[in-house]
Amino acid sequence: MTSAHASKAFVPLNIAVLTVSDTRTAQTDTSGQYLEQALTSAGHRLADKRITPDDIYQMRAVVSAWIADPEVQVVLVTGGTGFTERDSTPEALSPLFDKTVDGFGELFRHISLGDIGSSTVQSRALAGLANRTLVCCMPGSTGACRTAWEGILLEQLDARHKPCNFIPHVRFASAPCESRG
Repeated sequence: MTSAHASKAFVPLNIAVLTVSDTRTAQTDTSGQYLEQALTSAGHRLADKRITPDDIYQMRAVVSAWIADPEVQVVLVTGGTGFTERDSTPEALSPLFDKTVDGFGELFRHISLGDIGSSTVQSRALAGLANRTLVCCMPGSTGACRTAWEGILLEQLDARHKPCNFIPHVRFASAPCESRG
């Protein structure tokens, strides 16, 4: 990538999706289904998709494996970002970050304000870079995933977005435009 942080060509990314829930199944996981549809419609590839209970160590195990996988550039996590006793996504995943993307949670809450009003303060959406893998954690509702995707991720995961995007900051096991076999 160039130092300008934008490219003239779209660069498809390998993106893993994790739904954190004690109750959802593959059939009822509308948030995970939305993220899968949105990322593939944008031209990216689904690297893996899982559902895990809201358990700190199970979340860390799944996300750590993806962070260690040289083929995964982005991890999208939905669920576990609220204030209930079981919500533990920030506690589970923030220790894995090499750098925190403070603006992700700030912008998510700003965008959400128009939809849900002051309730947005109860969102603990967050993001960070870990081993040059972007990890974005958002609330578990399909609407929140849509807000994050359409308001932040769609542009920031596109190499053509100016003045900058996340493409120069994620790792590539091979050349960025090669497809994964």
